[in-house]
Amino acid sequence: MGVADLPLLGQIRGRLTWLDERQRLIAQNVANSDTPGYVGRDLRQPTDFAAALRDGGGLHMAQTRPGHMPVGGPNGAPVARFTSEAAPDSETTLDGNAVVVEEQMLKMAESRMAYDAAIGLYQKSLAMLRLAAKPPGR
Repeated sequence: MGVADLPLLGQIRGRLTWLDERQRLIAQNVANSDTPGYVGRDLRQPTDFAAALRDGGGLHMAQTRPGHMPVGGPNGAPVARFTSEAAPDSETTLDGNAVVVEEQMLKMAESRMAYDAAIGLYQKSLAMLRLAAKPPGR
């Protein structure tokens, strides 16, 4: 078992991927805050981030010929897919737009704080592993 296969690090990596995808979706909501009829979207939080990252949402692309572009993310790793759902904000304008920029900014700040906390936990976990791997007396 390698360091990258540790369950704790897998959960943190999945959480970071989910938060990254959520930030992208919130930015999309803000960009469409003036679009008539647009309803904001948000991601459903999985109970097991490592499984969501590993499974990729059950959808996998296949590279059928050698000339095709590589499948997945870096080094052919599967790309996580999270379920997005309509999440209208507290107000709807007369043109049917259900995005409140202030509420989206709160979601963005919440995601940023969770991202920073997950990065800190990841760094502390790696520092602890480095300390455990040091030879005695060094």
